[in-house]
Amino acid sequence: MRITVYAGSALGNRPVYREAAAMFAKEMVAAGHEIVYGGGAAGLMGVVADSALAAGGRVTGVMPTHLVDAEVAHRGLTELHVVDTMHQRKQLMADLADAFIALPGGVGTAEEILEVWAWLVLGTHKKPVTLLNVEGYWDRLLRVACRMSHSGFLREQELGTLAPVADAAEFLRLVRDWEPPPPRWG
Repeated sequence: MRITVYAGSALGNRPVYREAAAMFAKEMVAAGHEIVYGGGAAGLMGVVADSALAAGGRVTGVMPTHLVDAEVAHRGLTELHVVDTMHQRKQLMADLADAFIALPGGVGTAEEILEVWAWLVLGTHKKPVTLLNVEGYWDRLLRVACRMSHSGFLREQELGTLAPVADAAEFLRLVRDWEPPPPRWG
């Protein structure tokens, strides 16, 4: 399985974020899975890549030219796809994925996971969309999603598809038992 991992280009201000990112990557490799991510060497993105590679895993990065030219690309990846735009980056990362997970991160991480979640809700794909909810990092986003549902903008079965997990084992169980929501239309 190829897992697209969205993660911060910064480390955050708590060691637990780095530890969770490293552990998740190592456990995915131990379970025989590949990592797809944004291709960066810095922050939690770099921790994911370095940890997976150190564990003998396959890591594919996807990065737009302007970021490669700025020398933020990880130079030790199994494979690096260089694309023209951020839109192409996100589309290729989605195309390569069998499942998606967001680790702690900033606005880019949130935007990326929300986009693939929207695509799931709209029926563009049927892949699992998850959040590694390190010590409640994503709790406020999950509350916003609940508000969307309670306010009638999101069906209850769609709400359940943005699934928080505590660790790699829970992620793998979720993926194993995954059932996409019924189509919104038709």
